[in-house]
Amino acid sequence: MNNDYIVRSATVFDAGAIYALIESHAEKGNLLPRPMNEIFRSIRDFFIVEYENKVIACGSLEIFTEILGEVRSLVVHEEHIGKGAGRLLLAEIIREAKRIGLLQLMALTYVPEFFHRFGFITVPKETFPEKVWGICIKCYKFNFCDEIAVLLKLNK
Repeated sequence: MNNDYIVRSATVFDAGAIYALIESHAEKGNLLPRPMNEIFRSIRDFFIVEYENKVIACGSLEIFTEILGEVRSLVVHEEHIGKGAGRLLLAEIIREAKRIGLLQLMALTYVPEFFHRFGFITVPKETFPEKVWGICIKCYKFNFCDEIAVLLKLNK
């Protein structure tokens, strides 16, 4: 793990770098795109990892209910995959979810093994009607979604 990584809450000045990271993975079909105005609106939900003053990873914590939150837009720059940035980022998102009192944290992912290392378990997407009927229904992949749902029960 790289000791030079810095994890912190995002600021409005990070929005462009967050957008670029998300867009680079969305173009490959690994992630859903998020428009810049949505990133600005939800900037307080984002955490980033910096390396040498550059944003090399991002992820956000979206809250659905007093019980359930979601890890969204978790992306690591290709040059830093496998070096610990994603682990640091997810650990920070989990800490924040616990701090604010959430009881469950979910994600839709193509790499469930990554989440399994943190104690997430694979579950049916229907476990999360808040997500499916609130957000997923608007997605162009709704009728042929190939992402895998994972869930972590948080201990207070």
